Amino acid sequence: MSIQSTQNRTPVKRINRLAVGSLLLAAVAAGGMLLSSVGVIAVFAVGAGHVAINQINLRDERGKGLALAALVIGYAIATFALVSMIYFAVVLAQQPAPL
Repeated sequence: MSIQSTQNRTPVKRINRLAVGSLLLAAVAAGGMLLSSVGVIAVFAVGAGHVAINQINLRDERGKGLALAALVIGYAIATFALVSMIYFAVVLAQQPAPL
């Protein structure tokens, strides 16, 4: 006698590719900001992260954590860029005018 196991297998949800791509863009932006000022890529990471979260909710996919991490990194880079821009504007405004 053979015993057949009947298991209820649930289909594995796919990971959203855009979430992975947005995290990759955020990592490149974070590394690039420190090395060669390519932090502008963070804008694309934020956009792709928002679209990925929307797709994940609509398609019932995995990867929401990846997309959220990309958003956090992207917005952190944007905040750092804004604060440093304001800082340098204030510092340059206090410099005496050249004669």
